[in-house]
Amino acid sequence: MPPPGVCLNIVRDRQREDGQGTPSNPCNFNGQDFRVLRDYCLNNRCRFVDKTFPPLIESIGQELLTPEEMSRVVWKRPGNLHSDPHLIVAGISRFDICQGSVGNCWFLAALGSLTFQPDMLHQIISQDQGFTQKYAGIFHFMFWRFGKWVDVVIDDKLPTLDGKYLFVYPRNKSEFWPSLLEKAYAKLCGSYYNMNSGLVSEALMDFTGGVNIRFNLKEPVADLWQIMKRAENLKSLMACGTPQGKTPQNTMLPSGIVEGHAYTVTGVAKVQCDQQIVELVRLWNPWGKVEWNGQWSDGSPEWNYVDPAIGHALRNKREDGEFWMTMKDFKANYTDLSICNTSPDFLNSGTTCIWAKSVHSGRWVKGTTAGGCVNNRDTFWMNPQYQVTLADSSTQEGLTTCNVVVSLIQEPTNRFRHQSENKYIGFTMYKVGQCFSFLFSKYQGVNERLPAEFFMTQQIIAKSKSFVNARSVTENFMLPNGEYLVVPSTYKKDEVASFVLSIYSKTKNYTEEIGSNLNLNIPKHMNSPLDDNTHEKIFKKYSDVDEEVDAAQLQMLLNEAVLEGRTSETGGFGLDSCKGIIAIMDLTTSGKLNADEFLRLWKRITIYREIFHQKDVSRTGFLFLHELRNAIQARGIQLNDELLNLMALRYGDSSSRITLESYLCLMLRLECMAKVFQKLSSDRKGMYLQVSEWMFLTMYS
Repeated sequence: MPPPGVCLNIVRDRQREDGQGTPSNPCNFNGQDFRVLRDYCLNNRCRFVDKTFPPLIESIGQELLTPEEMSRVVWKRPGNLHSDPHLIVAGISRFDICQGSVGNCWFLAALGSLTFQPDMLHQIISQDQGFTQKYAGIFHFMFWRFGKWVDVVIDDKLPTLDGKYLFVYPRNKSEFWPSLLEKAYAKLCGSYYNMNSGLVSEALMDFTGGVNIRFNLKEPVADLWQIMKRAENLKSLMACGTPQGKTPQNTMLPSGIVEGHAYTVTGVAKVQCDQQIVELVRLWNPWGKVEWNGQWSDGSPEWNYVDPAIGHALRNKREDGEFWMTMKDFKANYTDLSICNTSPDFLNSGTTCIWAKSVHSGRWVKGTTAGGCVNNRDTFWMNPQYQVTLADSSTQEGLTTCNVVVSLIQEPTNRFRHQSENKYIGFTMYKVGQCFSFLFSKYQGVNERLPAEFFMTQQIIAKSKSFVNARSVTENFMLPNGEYLVVPSTYKKDEVASFVLSIYSKTKNYTEEIGSNLNLNIPKHMNSPLDDNTHEKIFKKYSDVDEEVDAAQLQMLLNEAVLEGRTSETGGFGLDSCKGIIAIMDLTTSGKLNADEFLRLWKRITIYREIFHQKDVSRTGFLFLHELRNAIQARGIQLNDELLNLMALRYGDSSSRITLESYLCLMLRLECMAKVFQKLSSDRKGMYLQVSEWMFLTMYS
């Protein structure tokens, strides 16, 4: 049986802290270790067959082929397709790639751009594999997925139809890196079909783990060509797309441009033509054919007016899918440009500053942290909040357009790419300036989430242009040094999703999630409102001849004396809950509560019941999760969002509502576990379990 989810969360957090998920130490996708699997195959003299992505119809996807065509698909290893297969032949080039049947030009356009950056490509294609030494029919490729690098293992069986490649195939028939890399990415997406249609920015980010900036070519920035030139010099990946035509098909226009198609930007150049300086852009069609036939195309007469040496260096008169066009024609024929790199250096001309980066993972959870956009005035404050400090920098060279980039990525909800529904996501920023510390102390306290009142009175300083139902949204800003608050959110409230928030800045930035701290310093003395002997009468009524109550008697007592018999809607205190309460309060380990132990319990019940009714501002008889946070804080305990979400799962009903009896059980256990942890921590310095891990295990069990 696999370990419980809470344990897996702890394992994942520790792996992240230990550096797992980096390029030098990637996570194993599906838990498959390449070297272990290869050694097993070599020792047993067998070829690897991937059971997690088997050579069957399910890995292709039902929608790509007809049932009759599916029956003719044969999976073949490279050795059955060529007598002398190689992973790479004479280096890697965009011209190695030919698109197959699946409509994944977005992926191939990104891949074509990747071929210009050998360092990035060799990070994806490990050099410890091939068809000669230690060949066992197994390969692996590395991609970036939502904050971490993963190593994807595949077998080398490729689908063919009537003896021809079904998907990407190499121009050089003995070279197999394009086909195998595509198969690994198809596994990451869930199937080959799940690679059909997409945004080129997705693949660019998966190849680099960097930041992707999208430029609208219908409203281009004034210095776009200069940005593209800097991007080229900085070894950035660039790709673009054409508008969709009247039909979903890729229709070729008379100009040679294909509608609804992705292209790779392979270069930019300036040439002098007839006493004029012309800005040019070079593009590549992943089809490996079909080129632009307008000005500055391969056979265009404009080349006759360029210095022959320059023309010879730039122009290539081959039907290979690559061509030049002017910047003006580029803007007219394409809708958007994506530039991706490990940092947004290409945005500014300055070279003396290095972009600082901070990355945070978070989650929107219904009832606690899914407050929706700012239109939801009563719940917007519930969203995760990040305090960002832009520190002074000794130089601001070249900062003409932006000095801050904010990127928000949502994680898929399904392992099959097409079945993962993207939420509409965006972010909002507020400047809080020198009064930041005052604001915290005014509203709730240091490192506690700012309430609705703050957002109703403060002005938005920056935000994403719109909420988009895409995997990511990225914006860049020019902001002065100071204190800011970044609030990522979905457009609608109560939508559940995980996200990765990355903040890049030209000055140093210090980013901290507000409300991420834990405070378990519970006051030792509880001010009990007991002023009579009511508890004694109640105890005598339900106790046995030995003046003790067991779990069954305590259940009856609590349901009648605390809930006053109103158990029809909530179910009341269960027998297991009462056994748990006795386990917490039973100092004599008798399995029952005596009069003194019951008094301790009754004092707590009285206080927690009063807190419950005070914080139930909706007067529903339940605590919703934002009310639960306040009810826990009223006892002097501060939980982060992750633990609060866990409390909702463990103690809430199907609507994440907390009943009075659930709240009492939660608080009794929370108080007990906090004290135990404090005791263990003081007695055993360097305790192996962290406080959050301790709380996870004890409160969820």
